[in-house]
Amino acid sequence: METSELLKKVRKIEIKTRGLTNQIFAGEYHSAFKGRGMAFSEVREYQYGDDIRNIDWNVSARFNEPYIKIFEEERELTVMLLIDVSGSSHFGTQKMFKNELIAEIAAVLSFSSIQNNDKVGVIFFSDKVEKFIPPKKGRSHILRIIREIIELQPESNKTNIAEALRYLTNAVKKRCTAFVLSDFNDFGESPSNVKFDEALRIAGNKHDLGAIMIYDPREVELPNVGLLEAVDAESGEVVWVDTSAASVRKTYSSWWNEAQRSLSTAFAKARVDWVSVSTNEDYVKPLIKLFKHR
Repeated sequence: METSELLKKVRKIEIKTRGLTNQIFAGEYHSAFKGRGMAFSEVREYQYGDDIRNIDWNVSARFNEPYIKIFEEERELTVMLLIDVSGSSHFGTQKMFKNELIAEIAAVLSFSSIQNNDKVGVIFFSDKVEKFIPPKKGRSHILRIIREIIELQPESNKTNIAEALRYLTNAVKKRCTAFVLSDFNDFGESPSNVKFDEALRIAGNKHDLGAIMIYDPREVELPNVGLLEAVDAESGEVVWVDTSAASVRKTYSSWWNEAQRSLSTAFAKARVDWVSVSTNEDYVKPLIKLFKHR
């Protein structure tokens, strides 16, 4: 991609997502993601009804009257974005491709984070960790993240969500808030076999984890368009599908529904909040829903 074209794309995403952040998400984000605890702020004279456990005995002795400690919530967090860059993210039949939607949502989360003085880092993954950007603050850092999302060329097209979750668990030592942005198309022999459920549970125990599933309407239901050539974006396998056959469309729909039930069960067992966002819908409501769940 030409530098000028890349800068235009980065700027376009920044303008749209910063506007949304300022108008909608900043307050929701602040309410949803609390700090790690309470930090000492100042002392003031004791007032009737104050908790006596907060009396500062040293200051009280110095001034010969009771003073209490005032605490404020520690706001600063570390936010990690786990971004799926596998081959299946380069698909879309509606308003945008899945990877373009991921880029916008990642930008919204990033700008919301820095408005609350939080650090943001990124783990780009396929079936391995493609790139790690350590957490930092500032607009220039967020623009770097957006630029990387747009122009990163992964070495692999495949998916291994467990690998990314294990990297998060091992690389980020202190508890952080983390969002996984993916289509979560990572199953075994059947859609009932979620391959990353154990890694999800372990990462969810250590970190404050949320999941945002990105999908396209054509992944939910096959259209009746006759004989269709389908290419697996991750393996490169080509198959011909007779979409005019009702049995084929029904089998595919059953696969999708079972996959969604399996994902829902895996997230519930790991106590991970999640929402799904389609490429043909506004992502504002699903994100606010995710924040309000908290």
